Amino acid sequence: MIVGTLVQLATFYYLSHAVGSGYRPEGMSYFPFLVVGSGVYTFMVRTISACLQTVQEAQQNGTLEVLMISSTPAPVLLLLSAVSVLAANVLQLVVYVEGGLLLFRTPAHNVNMSACFMILALSIIIAIGFGLLAAALQLSIQKSSAMLWLFGSGAWFMSGTLFPITTLPKPLRIISEAIPITHSLNGLRMALLESASFARLFPEISALALFALTLLPLGMLAFSFAAHRSRQLGTLSFY
Repeated sequence: MIVGTLVQLATFYYLSHAVGSGYRPEGMSYFPFLVVGSGVYTFMVRTISACLQTVQEAQQNGTLEVLMISSTPAPVLLLLSAVSVLAANVLQLVVYVEGGLLLFRTPAHNVNMSACFMILALSIIIAIGFGLLAAALQLSIQKSSAMLWLFGSGAWFMSGTLFPITTLPKPLRIISEAIPITHSLNGLRMALLESASFARLFPEISALALFALTLLPLGMLAFSFAAHRSRQLGTLSFY
């Protein structure tokens, strides 16, 4: 994993040099733009996948039915089962971004750390909400892995992971604004690389807060309903 990370960071570093220092997406150097984009995108997708994989593994091991008869709410059980993976994903994101910037001597002065923590916390809540929705789909139709792949592919292209969304056609830019990862990327790039104030970050933080307040309750309700329905139908272990 360490070797793969170093190879990826080196690839981005030399790609940014090949593109040239004159290319500054959103006014930023291209290498840190790539590092933050790829790091946050990977973190979001892995966090969403963690909830889904927890359910799939419990189905394959035959332990899901035992877990679901507990008095603890189903979403809470799922999150407790995935908490170690979620913590590891946060650590990997921090090491990847900070390690990449330090290793290749990319300065990040006067970072707005409070805003970084706030945006990261909201992004985690959003990813958990999506993860609960993916887990609910797994219990309902057993095809959520394919749907997660489609979502991840679309988000990778339209969220500004490798290039700014301003280069997209207007219809796609409108769609990209409806993807939470877009706002996570914009917010963290501004807070980490531009030392943006809370006033400048307000649109991104507001959008993330709205997504978080919507997706987490929706995901919890969807997973609770799917677990209850699957218990009734006797399909909890279907995968």
